[in-house]
Order: sequence, then C-alpha cells, then structure tokens
Amino acid sequence: MNVLVWFKRDLRVHDHPALVMAAEVGAVLPVFVVEPDLWAQPEASSRQWEFVAESLAGLREDLAGIGAPLVVRVGDAVQVLERLCRRHDIGHIVSHAEVGTVWTEARNRRVADWARSAGIKWTELPPTDGPKLSTGEPLPAPALRAVAGAEPGLIPSARALKLATDPCAHRQLGGRDRGLDLLESFLTRRGEAYRTAQSCPLAAERASSRLSPHLAWGVLSAREVAVATAARQAERPGGRWSGALTAFQSQLAGREACASGLANLSMLRPALAKEDATTLAAWIAGETGLPFLDACLRYLRATGWLNARMRDMVASVACHQLGLDWQAVGQQLARLTTDYDPGIHWPQMQALARAGSPTPRLSDPVKLGAKLDTAGIFTRRWLPELATVPDAFLHAPWRWPEARRLLGLRYPEPIIDLASATRAAQERLDRNRRLAGFAEDGTAFALQRASRAGQHNGPSRSGPAKPPKAQLCLPF
Repeated sequence: MNVLVWFKRDLRVHDHPALVMAAEVGAVLPVFVVEPDLWAQPEASSRQWEFVAESLAGLREDLAGIGAPLVVRVGDAVQVLERLCRRHDIGHIVSHAEVGTVWTEARNRRVADWARSAGIKWTELPPTDGPKLSTGEPLPAPALRAVAGAEPGLIPSARALKLATDPCAHRQLGGRDRGLDLLESFLTRRGEAYRTAQSCPLAAERASSRLSPHLAWGVLSAREVAVATAARQAERPGGRWSGALTAFQSQLAGREACASGLANLSMLRPALAKEDATTLAAWIAGETGLPFLDACLRYLRATGWLNARMRDMVASVACHQLGLDWQAVGQQLARLTTDYDPGIHWPQMQALARAGSPTPRLSDPVKLGAKLDTAGIFTRRWLPELATVPDAFLHAPWRWPEARRLLGLRYPEPIIDLASATRAAQERLDRNRRLAGFAEDGTAFALQRASRAGQHNGPSRSGPAKPPKAQLCLPF
C-alpha cells in the first residue's frame, strides 16, 4: 500500500513515529501542504514562514537521503491531499496529532470527513514529546521506499504567500543542522551560566538554549533534547553545569506541561476602540515611554525571540497596566515570535491575562529594568535616543531634571502613569478574584498545570506541588 505522510509541525526525519509507521506499511509519499489560508491568519508572519521554509529545505534534503524527497504543494489541504491520493494510489495517510487553533481544528475535521468519504484511512499518532521525555531512545530515521512519479514542487517565498514585509534583522535561521549546532554548543559551552543568566536581557541570548523555534516547528523533538541533556548530565561536568542542566531539564519538562488543548478557543481579534488601537500600536513599536518595556519590544521585533521573563513582562504590562485585550496582545506577540506554538502560547496568554493563578503578579518595567539592566547597557542598545540619560534616571526618565529636553521630542512621554495604572490593575484583579466561581476556575487551571508538572518531575518531598504562577514559559 502507498502511504502519504503529512508533515505539519514535525519537520524532521529522526524521532518521527509517523514516518517509521509509514515505512513499515509500504511506499511513502512525504508531503507538506502550504496552506495560504493558514498563513493569512492574524497570528502568522513572514519571519515564521522564512524559518519554516529554511527548515523545509533541510527536511527535503534529509528525506532524499533516506529514499523519498519531500513533496511540497500550495493550496487547501483537502484539495491537495485528494489530488495526491488519487494520482498516486494512496490508501493510508499518517500524521502526528497537533494542538492548534480553531482554524486548524476545523481543517482537520474537513480532512477527516473527506478521508472517510474517500475510503482512505487517516492515522494520527501522538507526538514523541510526553510526560517522561528522557526515557527511551529517539527513533532513528527509517529507510524509505518512495512512491514513484511525484514532482517535488517549489517551496514558496513569503512574497508568493502574500505575507506582509516583516524586517527581522537578527532572526534565527531554520533547519535541523542549525538546531543540532545550537543543542551541541549549549550543552558543551554556552549553557553553564543558564541557571542565573536566563532571565538577564543581556546574557540570556547566549546562555539560553535558543531551541524554542526548533521545538515549536518540530525540527528537533523534545525527547531528543531531553535525552541529550540527560546524557550530558551523566558525564558529571564540573563547575556550574549540574545546576544549569537540572534547571534546563525542568524548563523543558515545563514546556511540555504547558502544552494543552486549551488553545482551541476563538482567536479572532476583537474590534479595538480608537484609543486602544493607538496604545497597541505604541506598545508594538516600543514607543510607550517606558524604557525597559520598549527596549524589550524593539529587541523582539529585531530578533523574533525574547527570554521568558521579559516576554512575561511585555505581555503582563500590555494586558494589565495598558488595559489591552489579551487576544489582540497575544496575536501581536505570536506574529513577532519565530517560536510561536499555539498549544503553548494561547493557554498561557489566557492564564496571564485572566490571572488564572491564585497568586497573580503584575510586572513593573521600571523596577525590573533597574534590577536586570542596572548599567542600562541593554536598554541603551535598543533605545539609543536615551544615551545621555544618567543611569539613575534611565528606567524612569520622566524623573530626570532635564527630561524636558528629551520627552516628547526624541523619546515619547509615558502613555500611562505607571504607578496609578498598576494600582488600578491590581484593584481589578482583586475584584475579579472575589467574583463567584473565579477562584475555583483559577485554582482548577493552576492545578491542571501543576498535575502535568508533577507527571514530569515526580512528587514533591515537601507535599503537593504549588500551583504555578501564570508565566510565558515557551522560550528558554
């Protein structure tokens, strides 16, 4: 029997159960469907597609090396799969199950309905990432027998997909080779300072693994990364390595614990009032007048990546102190990140915005900037217009006696009074917590996350796990 393997967010040949299953059944046709309607969704962007396109080029080369080059087609998934199955006598489609959005859920229902009506079996396998990431060995790439006569097809450009121009000068490049290089350099050189440096805006870029986009698009599997990390820890490296590797393993397990079906919510961007649209635009551009917040957003725009603590801060301030709709904020953060993973991003955004934890936390960009960027190196790098502001006033330049020479001219005045906006946001959270059912909903959400974390980390010696705070945990 000829088998079609439908690739989506699993752009690799190693540790790929669907590919292994297909190889055991018959001749294999590996397919990636570029869906214009998917890439027209408000959370999609050119920077994401360019990373995917580079990863597809690497995947095509890897598949050719094991016997069956990747077939790329552009169009509606049902129409593309129907044509390929008819032309190549396909009787079985195999793919990995995905956690996506309402759009992908609806598409999958249409594919399932068509497959049933056409008498074609569609098997969806769970991904290799699971509660015990470091157990078992990653699956080797199987030898494939290719379905004959399939034209590979071109990998389209972002322009061909009509994606808006999206400058990202320092975007990470896609492809498995680059992912493996990052993993190797992190485990042998860069990662020793991970435990202490991952929250620092200057040090995090080097000390973090930077693997999140490769995991989000399945270029590497989480199990591969976990097994490699466990092997490195078994070598008992000296210095700060033991603590760093333990912290990284915890973050990796936490990433998988955060993924859930809660992404299946309507993510249509609501109509924003004029003043909210202006505030959102200032936030996106890094022109809020709050220097550390603006520096982080400008860095994110230029790189497509931001460490977890800073990403949590920019989202929290937007949803609480700026009072913006969490879905609109979530869509903009999704567009700016190359590591956008809907199954992780949206549940966390909802938890952060609704304070779905018994212990909600508001971020203060002034205090955080003073703590994490004391000398102002990061902030001045991304806000050169603040170069002349003394260190003591950098994170709150409106307090500088010479502020009139700067604010409203080279750099905007703050669009909110941070202190009063924080008080108002805290009062709203306090009122919400007193609403009937809110505490139960928040506790249920927190306990759901805690139970997943417990599956990874085992029972605590000190008793039940504490419900985790709502924090964006994807980048590490």
